[in-house]
Amino acid sequence: MSHKIKTICCIGAGYVGGPTMAVIAKKCPHIQVMVVDINHERISRWNDHNLCNLPIYEPGLKEIIEKCRGKNLHFSTDIESNIAAADMIFISVNTPTKVKGLGAGHAIDLKWIDASARQIAKYAKGYTIIVEKSTLPVKTAETIKQILESSHQNMVIKEESKKAFSVLSNPEFLAEGSAINDLENPDRVLIGGNDNNAIASLTEIYSNWVNREKIITTDLWSSELSKLIANAFLAQRISSINSISALCESTGADINNVALAIGSDKRIGKYFLQSGPGFGGSCFRKDILNLVYICKHYGLKEVAAYWQQVIDINNWQQKRISNIIIEKLFGTISGKKIGILGFSFKANTNDTRDSPSIHICKELIEEGGCLAIYDPKVIPEQIEIDLSIKQTKSKKDSEGSWYFSRSVLDSAKDADALLIITEWDEFKKLNWEEISNAMRPPSWLFDTRGITNIYEARKNGINTWRVGN
Repeated sequence: MSHKIKTICCIGAGYVGGPTMAVIAKKCPHIQVMVVDINHERISRWNDHNLCNLPIYEPGLKEIIEKCRGKNLHFSTDIESNIAAADMIFISVNTPTKVKGLGAGHAIDLKWIDASARQIAKYAKGYTIIVEKSTLPVKTAETIKQILESSHQNMVIKEESKKAFSVLSNPEFLAEGSAINDLENPDRVLIGGNDNNAIASLTEIYSNWVNREKIITTDLWSSELSKLIANAFLAQRISSINSISALCESTGADINNVALAIGSDKRIGKYFLQSGPGFGGSCFRKDILNLVYICKHYGLKEVAAYWQQVIDINNWQQKRISNIIIEKLFGTISGKKIGILGFSFKANTNDTRDSPSIHICKELIEEGGCLAIYDPKVIPEQIEIDLSIKQTKSKKDSEGSWYFSRSVLDSAKDADALLIITEWDEFKKLNWEEISNAMRPPSWLFDTRGITNIYEARKNGINTWRVGN
């Protein structure tokens, strides 16, 4: 028998928590959904009347916020009272890779999970269902349980104040840029747990819009591991096709034709076979590094080495692109202007975490290039944080610098090269005559996504390089 859920609290108002809770609020108008975060600036932007100032860009998100915010969807920094009022609490906090200590560089840092569990143990009242939403290493639920159970073990508690918890794993399988569609029309919803009543409660929520045949229930550990492995398999495909892109360039083959041919095999499928500058985002690198760490922990050295190679190929692809640009521009880019088109790790998101642009731009700046960076959704302050280099106040060429550009044409003006890193629709149909007239000859186009009409660019006197071609 399910426990009736009237109020949900989500700890974490980021790229997973915000959109997920927005869709639950839209599909379950009978449930009050509270999203809490310690970041005051982020919560302020979620509550901003100007919907263009939301902290996250996702197609379709602002329409849901406009419809539900203030009715059954709320954003707050008041963590204590919202935890106390919740029947179900989602933990959707950041889980970065550790930068120091045991497992540094590979293991996931669970400090925010730990902190959230302690807050729940302190403020929750009565029976509460805890749902892991963050990407976590297997057996994290056990850690959360231990924190919850031990927090009031030695306390004298009145009968009416007694607390009880059930912990579920409900990993997200969202692709940024299509997160709202992925939430509204999921391939599957995975719920892991050992408490059938708690599983039934969460299943009932999703059943408001998801066919029950798509709701898969498993044990906790299988659910936690499934998210990690799903990301590892997807990243593996990207590294695999990117390794072949270099072979195509050397042999005269076309990576798009190769991808079409092998993707037509139903055993392989066509998805995640688009060659590019390498994978980015918050999950792929982090999850594979954690998988490597887990495999090493259990003595599976060969398995760890296999998955480490997926990361190594990704790093190699980005370095390879930087080297090609330098080579084509006569062996030096010192003082040369390069227009960078796209900084987010993929189209239709303003997320720049582990974006290929960061690594490629840093290398080009290190080589003395002057970068004019344009992205339709990423703000210059975020680029400054990611590059750890302040933008120059002058647009004049200067070695090892960058500035934020307001348009494609501004990036192209007097540039020696244009580099497409993100596959925004805006970059697929460009006026190459206008761009050619703006650039400094001999000019180059480097298309790392294979999305532009390179023949039109060539017709207008621009030299071209396209990944895998």
